[in-house]
Amino acid sequence: MPPPRTDPQRKLKDYKTEVHNDWCPGCGDFGILSALQQALFELELPPHEVTVVSGVGCSSKTPHFVRTYGFHTLHGRGLPVATGLRLANHRQTVVAVGGDGDGYGIGAAHFIAAGRRNLDFTYIVFNNAVYGLTKGQSSPTLKKGLQTKSMADRSIAEGLNPIALAISAGFTFVAASYSLNVRHMKEIFKQAVRHPGSAMVDVYQTCPSYNDIHTKEWFAGKDRGDAARLYDVNERGYDPLVADPADDAEKARKKAAGIAKSFEASDDGWPMGIFYRAVEPTFEEFLAERMPDLKERPLVACDNAGRDIASLVDEMR
Repeated sequence: MPPPRTDPQRKLKDYKTEVHNDWCPGCGDFGILSALQQALFELELPPHEVTVVSGVGCSSKTPHFVRTYGFHTLHGRGLPVATGLRLANHRQTVVAVGGDGDGYGIGAAHFIAAGRRNLDFTYIVFNNAVYGLTKGQSSPTLKKGLQTKSMADRSIAEGLNPIALAISAGFTFVAASYSLNVRHMKEIFKQAVRHPGSAMVDVYQTCPSYNDIHTKEWFAGKDRGDAARLYDVNERGYDPLVADPADDAEKARKKAAGIAKSFEASDDGWPMGIFYRAVEPTFEEFLAERMPDLKERPLVACDNAGRDIASLVDEMR
């Protein structure tokens, strides 16, 4: 969790680059980018102390548009790189971004591993239910039986529930937002970055080029008398701190995963807000017990020359 910083000279523009943005007009990526830039600014995080990591896809161009350190990696591999960055320098605020195909499809194994470790970083998923960069094939989050305009036939596989998956994997902060509600996203992102542990935010994103089902008008409920499909579970009284003091971490996650299942998106409603939040020991704390130097300085600043690590290697066999 980053320490609070104050610099009255820093402006929102300091988090924006001049790189040409070639996302499609009307793409939900623009709203997510704006919310991320605003969140970093309002958290007063110095740009040089932030790193944005991505995989491959339309969403993964984000590091080019945020004036921080950035790392544009391989398809589905953003989380392993974010893990390495965070372990090498735990003073850096690390934010990983990627699409639903990148995170829940190609990188699904890394997604689960990241949750299990509970490293202190944030993962934002741009979820538009299609592979936008490769012309709109169905992603793991498209519901069975749906067919977007670029698909030759209906989806024949069940769509997964990212919220239940993230909680089950071990992420200790799990939330959802909507790409055209910048204010809501910004506040969720700020809480995710502040959270001491692994945070995942699934963002429902419009894709005007390929997903002609989940459109801006559809989310607004234009087809059913302006009865919006999006609703905030926290505004309806849901408390994300579902863990009973007597619960162990595994029991708490199972309980939360069951609740998340009841909030699964459907034609009647798509839930937003914070679904799960728990404070558990982080992976960084676990390492610091074995490498006391990490309590004083990041790994990149430690003097490890000549250190006998034989006992550490034996312990990990």
